[in-house]
Formats: sequence, structure tokens, C-alpha cells
Amino acid sequence: MIFKRLIAVLLVAGSATGAAADTVKIGCVAPLTGPQAHLGKDIENGARLAVDSINATSPTLAGVPVRFELLTEDDQADPKTATVVAQKLVDEGAKGVVGHLNSGASIPASRIYADNGVPQVSPASTAVAYTHQGFKTTFRVMANDAQQGKALGQYAAKLGKRVAVVDDRTAYGQGLIDEVVKAVQGAGAQVVGREYTTDKSTDFTAILTSIKSKRPDVVVFGGMDPQAAPMVRQMRTLGMKTVFMGGDGMQSAEFIKLAGSAAEGAIGSSPGLPLDKMPGGAAFAKRFGERFGKVQIYAPFSHDSALVLIQAMLRAGSAEPAKYLPELAKTQIDGVIGPIAFDDKGDLKDGPVTLYQVKDGRWEAVETLGGAAAK
Repeated sequence: MIFKRLIAVLLVAGSATGAAADTVKIGCVAPLTGPQAHLGKDIENGARLAVDSINATSPTLAGVPVRFELLTEDDQADPKTATVVAQKLVDEGAKGVVGHLNSGASIPASRIYADNGVPQVSPASTAVAYTHQGFKTTFRVMANDAQQGKALGQYAAKLGKRVAVVDDRTAYGQGLIDEVVKAVQGAGAQVVGREYTTDKSTDFTAILTSIKSKRPDVVVFGGMDPQAAPMVRQMRTLGMKTVFMGGDGMQSAEFIKLAGSAAEGAIGSSPGLPLDKMPGGAAFAKRFGERFGKVQIYAPFSHDSALVLIQAMLRAGSAEPAKYLPELAKTQIDGVIGPIAFDDKGDLKDGPVTLYQVKDGRWEAVETLGGAAAK
């Protein structure tokens, strides 16, 4: 017995004096294959930059050296696959999760994390329902669709009194457009038509022909860039000069690449400040660019998602979720994106939303609503 105690003391002393560090696993989930893979890799790379940066500081938990390890999984932007990989991460001992991208993936996966007490911080899921399920383990570091949809809808109503909307029937797309419709009508404009597609479709001729007959001033799409790009191209082919708008799912460099000249004049919203206006944006863009290339959309948010998880562990002196979860809920830090604190549902407090327009083949910020930018 005395020998066993001596060995235990030596092991602890050895770990505290430079022996092999304990490994703390952090999951990162996003679509890493398929048409949204560029956005998923953006999330993975942002989280990896945070993990590697913190590891470089030789972190310790309760005096014991630790090394944070990122476990990446591909949910293929599919709700069923999301639950499978969520369970896999739980089984592999992940102490926290950065992800998922799509609200339709985050919502079913969040129950698995909650049932197992594993905190989840999404860098991209904006559906209101995601944080309104009553789970204490669910957080996000960007504004939700109630805030984003309101900004989009009010701006659309400024541009014209006749607005048509399209959503891809995902939790994200439908939820965003529901909020856009409320805002458009609240601003005194008319929703002249609502059409539906899927997140796999590429031919929108039928729904666009129907929309064209209603003579809208603005078309607002709720979905991702693999659908937004061909949709706006087909609008122009049909001779529609209507303003095309969408949310953060299309406000990407890839949208401009895929849409070509048809992207010109398109308007997209994105939760958060423009990258060059984020407090840590310039430095982050440089570090990220040197290692991974151009930021698509979500890398700063996934970086900060990993950051808030790890900093909560460091403050608590433990990677055990039950011990650091209270610290996570009390987060008050300055991240790349700006101040980060959560309300009682796990939503980012006072999250800004920025509207952009494609001008000369580049997204240019038009207006930022909410957050520090509006104060």
C-alpha cells in the first residue's frame, strides 16, 4: 500500500515537472466533405489555430501540464450523421465540442451532448431553437436568426415594398426566413410569395419563374452558398433584375466564386463584425492566412468557440465538464470577434449583425446593427 502511494506521488510530481502532459480532447464537428466542405474546413482550421496557440503556452490544470487535442468529425451537414458523430465524440471522451455548422445538425446533436453533460459551443448555428431547448450545455458565439432575420427583413423592406422569399427547408434556412417574413411585414412591406427548395438542389427554374410572375423588388434566400450561387445565376438568365439577398450561409468568398458576375449587387448578412473591424481581426487574418489561406466566414468564431471552452477549463482548474461548465456559463472574455458573454440560454449577449454587398467582385460592409458597433 505504501509503495502504491509512493508511485502515485511520484507520478503526480513527474507530470508537474515536465513529464508527458495529460491530454484533453476537444471535439470539432462540421461538414468536411460535400458542397459545404469549404465552410467546414474554415471551422476546423479556426479551432485548430486556437488549440495550437494555447498548447504553445504550456497550459496546466491544477498544476498538471495538459495538452489539448482536437478531434475532428465530418457530419456531412446531415442531421442523422450529426447524431452519430456526436455519440462517437462522447464515447471517445471529448470534454467539450466546437460545432456544428448547420443548425439542422446542431439541434439533434445537442441532445446527445446534453444527455452526457458535454458542453457544446457552436460557431455557426443561428436557428433560435438551438439554444431554446432548455439544455445547460448549449452555447453559441454569434447572433441568432431572430437578430439576423430582423436585420435582413428590415433592409429588404427599405429596398422595395414587394419581397419574395425562398428557403431550403433546413432548420437554418426555414428559421431565418420565418424571421425575415416577420420583419418585412413589420416594416410595412408585402411578402408576395414564399417558395421552397432543398439543400441539395441546383435547378431553381420552376420556383424562380413563379417568383418572377409576382414582380418582387427583392428576393431573400435562406440557405447556403452551393444553392445561392446557381439561384442568382438562374435569376439573371431569366432576366430578373431583382435584388438578391441572403444570410450568412451565402455571405462567403465561395458564393462570389460560384456565382461569377451574377453575384454583383447581391446583399448578404452575417452575424458579427466584418473581419477587419473585429478587435482581433487583423492579427487573426494574418495568422490564419499564413497557415490556412483565406478566411471564408466562420474561422474567427470557431477560434473563439475553442477559446471559451479552454479558458473555462483553465479558470476551473479542471477539464471535467461538471466542474468547468459553471465557468463557461459565466464567460466574460475578449475574443477575436470582440466581447463574449452568454445569456441564460447560452446565446451571445448583444451580438452584432453586419450587412454586406458584392461590389466589384468583393463583399463590402454596408451597415452593422447591434453590438458595440451600434453604441
